Amino acid sequence: MIAAKIIGNEKNMLCGINEIHMVEPGDLSFVDHPKYYDKSLHSAATIILINKEVECPTGKTLLISDDPFRDYVYLVKQFRPFEKATQHISPSATIGEGTQLQPGVFVGNHVKIGKHCLIHANVSIYDFCEIGDHVTIHSGTVIGGDAFYYKKRTSPKTFYDKMESCGRVIIHDHVEIGAGCTIDQGVSGDTVIGWGTKIDNQVHIGHDTVVGKNCLFAAQVGIAGVTKIEDGVILWGQVGVNKDLVIGENAIVYAQSGVAKSIEGNKTYFGSPVQEAREKMKELAAVKQLVSKK
Repeated sequence: MIAAKIIGNEKNMLCGINEIHMVEPGDLSFVDHPKYYDKSLHSAATIILINKEVECPTGKTLLISDDPFRDYVYLVKQFRPFEKATQHISPSATIGEGTQLQPGVFVGNHVKIGKHCLIHANVSIYDFCEIGDHVTIHSGTVIGGDAFYYKKRTSPKTFYDKMESCGRVIIHDHVEIGAGCTIDQGVSGDTVIGWGTKIDNQVHIGHDTVVGKNCLFAAQVGIAGVTKIEDGVILWGQVGVNKDLVIGENAIVYAQSGVAKSIEGNKTYFGSPVQEAREKMKELAAVKQLVSKK
């Protein structure tokens, strides 16, 4: 399909397509930068699409390509092609007993919605997303939009090449999501919202983020992709969270803070970049005294 050179075990069965941080045995992943060769070659991936001939780890298969990103996207399109919607509620969707859909709700192909949910007007739920029982989603929210993931190309002209998404959004039971929120699907895995989590209006959650149980996110929180937020975390209004990090269990982050790297649980944080709130307040007080003395 992609005219790649095969090195290693030619009898391996390809069972899935995944990014390096989510691969399982049987998956294909890709790598196109020497910085990540070692991590990819020693990951759980069985089949690796790579742009250099290297020694193949025992039992694995290498597919040698001049452009792994291009070929990865091609494979995604082959195995998870776009399906046109023919009506507001797809015939392939399953909707549980007692669930109410208000006017203007769009439910895509192969969506699963559990029992006793309330989906308010003009909510859009993209293909393959799964929603548990007793979930409330308020007007204008979009569940399962594409990941914000691009590769910069510079030849023959500069442009951004899109990484096609083939993941899902999984929303567990007893979650409430406010109006005008956006929760992006995983690039190849799942974006997950845990049991009992409550999300205010105009919150964005990026691709492949995993949110634990009983979290609270206030208005205008923005969370980048591939982030893990453990149980009981509270993010107050306009908190910004960087990608590829962990926020520990029961952490609290005060409004307008910026989380640039992983932070421990059971502590309260403030500032940009964040630090423990008490220390940050002392620092601000000390600066104020210095300014007043001048």
